Amino acid sequence: MATAQDLLSVFRTMLIIRLTEEELARCHQRGLVHGACHTYVGQEAIASGVCAHLTPKDTVFSTHRGHGHALGKGMPPRELMAELFGRATGCSRGRGGSMHLFSPEIGMMGTSGIVGPCILQACGGGYSSKLMQTGNVGVAFFGDGAVNNGAFHEGLNMAAIWKLPVLFICENNQFATEVPFSYSSGIPDVGRRAANYGIPGIEVDGNDAEAVFLVARDAVVRARAGGGPTLIECKTYRTRAHAEGMGDFTYRTKEDVEVWKKKCPIARLRERLIGEFGVPGSEITAIEKEITQMVVEAKAFAEASPPPDPATAMTHIYATRSTPVMTEPSVTAGREITFSQATLEALSEQMAVDPTIFVMGEGIGVRGGNFRTTAGLFEKFGPVRLCDTPISERGFVGLAGGAAMTGTRPVIDFMFADFVLDAVGEIINQIAKMQYMSSGRLKMPVLLRGCIGIGHSAATHHSGSYYGMYAQVPGLCVVVPSSAYDAKGLMKRALRCDDPVMFLEHREILQTKSMVPTEDYEIEFGRARIVRPGRDVTVVALARMVHLTLSVCEELEKDGISVELVDPRTVVPLDVETILASVHKTGRLLIVDEPPASCGFAGEIAAQVAARGFDDLDAPIRRLTGSFTPTPYSPSLEAVVVPNAQDIARAVRQLVEE
Repeated sequence: MATAQDLLSVFRTMLIIRLTEEELARCHQRGLVHGACHTYVGQEAIASGVCAHLTPKDTVFSTHRGHGHALGKGMPPRELMAELFGRATGCSRGRGGSMHLFSPEIGMMGTSGIVGPCILQACGGGYSSKLMQTGNVGVAFFGDGAVNNGAFHEGLNMAAIWKLPVLFICENNQFATEVPFSYSSGIPDVGRRAANYGIPGIEVDGNDAEAVFLVARDAVVRARAGGGPTLIECKTYRTRAHAEGMGDFTYRTKEDVEVWKKKCPIARLRERLIGEFGVPGSEITAIEKEITQMVVEAKAFAEASPPPDPATAMTHIYATRSTPVMTEPSVTAGREITFSQATLEALSEQMAVDPTIFVMGEGIGVRGGNFRTTAGLFEKFGPVRLCDTPISERGFVGLAGGAAMTGTRPVIDFMFADFVLDAVGEIINQIAKMQYMSSGRLKMPVLLRGCIGIGHSAATHHSGSYYGMYAQVPGLCVVVPSSAYDAKGLMKRALRCDDPVMFLEHREILQTKSMVPTEDYEIEFGRARIVRPGRDVTVVALARMVHLTLSVCEELEKDGISVELVDPRTVVPLDVETILASVHKTGRLLIVDEPPASCGFAGEIAAQVAARGFDDLDAPIRRLTGSFTPTPYSPSLEAVVVPNAQDIARAVRQLVEE
């Protein structure tokens, strides 16, 4: 049973939430809230009862209806209101509004306008706790609509098999936006689903503050003791519209809402505190007056706060480098090893000095990875740092985001670039945007690696590249090495930086060899390499196309055509200056790229040079790219959809003749 003091504290938090939300609703009507405003009115007992057991180091991951969770975790109302007013003093510095609330200083790791990611991110918080043995708990708050999302299944399954210290709190308010849960789900309850994952599941009256408090207490104690996750379904009801200003009675009735208003969790607890626990009414009244004044002052503070400086609109997209840039060693020094050996060395060496690094993927443990990317590391570092996963790319990529937010450094090995497309929402909407949305207070050191490229009749689901697509996403670094030397140096950089890195390795060059130094080194992103100096034509190429271009350069040289081959090494950031300098010297540019031309990497290079180096051109810019088609299986078909060495030589000759 809870004590009177316990419930008074919960009551106080519930009042903070209710009075803040009611004031925000009025402010929305006045136009002070610029965008959406999703209030938590009617559900206050849940956030208050759960967060009562959390420390500032425990982490909360939330959904679009997250005001109550933020306030329950300890966010001052003034910071929440300032955020919805779009002010610089807001919890997200005016970058988030109602659906994107960040306060990592108190363990409020963010809310999301997308349904489901919070479930996976809480698993990441739990995994960080397990790896670093901190005893911290991750909590995911989500609505009933999220349980029909794949993230729910993937998250609960991962938490169960790895016994993660996570609480999954389903706030079943009976409507996902405007769709009744009774319609959208084949199972009428949520808590019972926990049995399918072998974890405890509890169904509780979400308007009974004491009941929520007690089940949450037990779940937190269990999680801290290593007992694993718990699913808690809190049955409740929101008594305001889905968002302020939206119509409310096309999918439910006024009568239903009035019935639930009479079940108000705050009135219910107030009555119990006075009637059952003997708390003087004057004490309750004093708390109500105190919080009323707090909200008045919070609103005045928010309204008086300045808007963000427009000059900051493009800050915190990427992390600021905290270590000096290393000087690259000579490419000719060292020993000759393969591309695969080079990346394995980089990963092994960095894992040995950084205990926060862990690797997840299918078959990367004892087996060592489909392409031997982690061979031997399981024996060195064990199953927590080399963690084999279920086939649930969205799940473990989303987990990686939560882990990075909570102080660890995940490496996600997704085998083929095509596979991680199942997780593209987690990459683009969550991982890439997290540093920006949190105003740089959350870092996102996630390394996402996998193989790209056409070859060996792998057909259309094992041959994609997609770096042009990812290059359109602010916040991501996109790395595409072509040699063992570059692969090791770029991977070392990726494992040390605080940005999310998409590290794409062309499988047709994994066994190619080059000289790799024995000493520690890294290669800064955004620095192209002149693979071969020349004077007549610049060829820009990536990955396997570098090797194919290099294979015809001597032949062309014999015919009096000197090729300067430039390998950008990273697509984002892109070293345009080196390309421009080369074009200034040669006067001609050919871009060779394996993916199709449409809206791709080759088009970006061409546009940059046309805009900034047009006067240096002696001939039109030319592109030689793959065909605009899915990748076929038959060798005879595969051979004609991607440039080969003869195609490159022919294109160079034609350009020189123009």
